[in-house]
Parts: sequence; structure tokens; C-alpha cells
Amino acid sequence: MRILLTGATGFVGQQILKALSRIKSIEISLIVREQSIEKIESLINNQKIIFTNDLFSENEEWWESVCKNIDVVIHSAWFTKPGEYLTSTKNYDCLIGSLKLAKGAANAGVSKFLGLGTCFEYDLRQNQPIDINTNLNPTTIYAASKVSLFYFLRSFFDKENISFAWCRVFYLYGENEHPDRLFPYIRNMLNQKKEALLTSGKQVRDFLNVIDAAEQIIEIAISSEKNGPFNICSGNAITVKDFALNIASEWDQKDLLKFGARQDNTTDPPYVVGIKGNAIQPLSKDE
Repeated sequence: MRILLTGATGFVGQQILKALSRIKSIEISLIVREQSIEKIESLINNQKIIFTNDLFSENEEWWESVCKNIDVVIHSAWFTKPGEYLTSTKNYDCLIGSLKLAKGAANAGVSKFLGLGTCFEYDLRQNQPIDINTNLNPTTIYAASKVSLFYFLRSFFDKENISFAWCRVFYLYGENEHPDRLFPYIRNMLNQKKEALLTSGKQVRDFLNVIDAAEQIIEIAISSEKNGPFNICSGNAITVKDFALNIASEWDQKDLLKFGARQDNTTDPPYVVGIKGNAIQPLSKDE
């Protein structure tokens, strides 16, 4: 099987690359910016490297050429800079660029296309576990762009008779995570024996190690039977407070966790927990 992976230098992409590299029957091609290659130098072995200045600016013909003889595309690239990605207009560039990728891949004759979505696509006002049939209600530019891409790709690949999977990731944490995010922030502060200033921690979340997320994604990618939307999640509900306490238990320094030192975000949904699994959502005659 020949797989083309975008976003291999990213938080999720690096773990997908690591896991794919352990499967000897898979040939891997990577789309990488030259200035980012150092992030995965230790992971590069026999993979084919295709350089680009900006994959989202490449045209349909370029994508068709790089997708020649590719069986499966795993598209994990996106703009995800913490503090910016939810409202950034760069999401539009990612959306348009991804459409060109999809058309080029179809023209090249790929068998399957897998894209990464987000739990933020869902209506998060439900306060109950989320399955793939939960209504979609994106409230940010980021989530709206992901939903738009999902709808287009689902219809487009159905028309082209190409298998399509959409993996909505929940709250991932782990290796190579951006230092401003919760998991590395707490670890870094406790490692320095400093206080970690946190909100109340009452929010209930579905946390999943990014290594486990990558394994779920690859299982879906290489299976000819797994198509449609999937939740990439643990299925387990835990408060942010308990999650933080579990991290602090490594150092036995729970006293350094200062809950309530920061105000809760009033727009932050109180409950976001996924239900693992997939029930195919067929296209209606009107779609």
C-alpha cells in the first residue's frame, strides 16, 4: 500500500508517520516544507520526500502529479497555531487548498482519502456524549472550514467512487504538543517546581493520547471497509481538574496546582465527550 501523508511535521502528523513507519508493507510519501524537515529528521528512513513552500497554495495539477500511484491520502495538514487557529482567516486558505488536493488526488486515481476534522464541528450545547450523528453546529471559522470541507469531500468522493473517511479528533495530548497547551504547561511548571495557574477545572473532557489517536486514524486509513465520519476519542469522561491531578501525581506535587487562579472561559462548553465508533451517514437524495 502506498500512502501520501500531509502535515507529517505537525503534532498529530508526527505520530501518524511514526506508526506508519512501523508497517513494513506500506510505502510512505511525505509533503513537507523544507524549513520544517528538521522536526522529523529522526523519523525519516526510506520515505519519499516531496518539498513545497506551501502545500495549500499548490494547484490541482501539482497534486495530481504527486498523487500518481498513491493508494491512500492522509490529509492531516492545517493551520493550528494555539491562540490563533480558531478565528484565523488562514483557515480559508487551508479549505481552498484542501479542495485542490482532493481534486488532484481524484484525477490521479487514489483509492481512499482520509481527512482530519475536529470535535468542534459538533453542536456542543448538548451536554451529553457525542456520536457521529450528533448535529453539526460550528461556531468558529476553524470549525466552519472543517465542516465545509467534510460536506464537499463526502459528496465529491461519493460521485467519484472513491472511499472517504473523516476523523474528528477530540482533546489530544502528548509528545511534541505545543508548550502553551494544558498538558505540557502543567508538566513544565511542575518540573520547575512552580505553581500551575488553572481555571476551576470543572469542565468535562474526552482526553486521548496523540499516540493512540494516530493508531485509530491509521486503522481507519488502511481498512477498505471503514468509511464515513469517525470520532477519534477515548470515550471516557474526566474533568480537567482530575486530568491535571493525574499529571501532577507523577511528581507528587498536587499542591502546586492552583485551581481557580484563572477565570473560566464563559464560552467554553462544559461537557465535550465522544462516543467511539462509526455508523455510516448515507447521503440523502438532496445532497
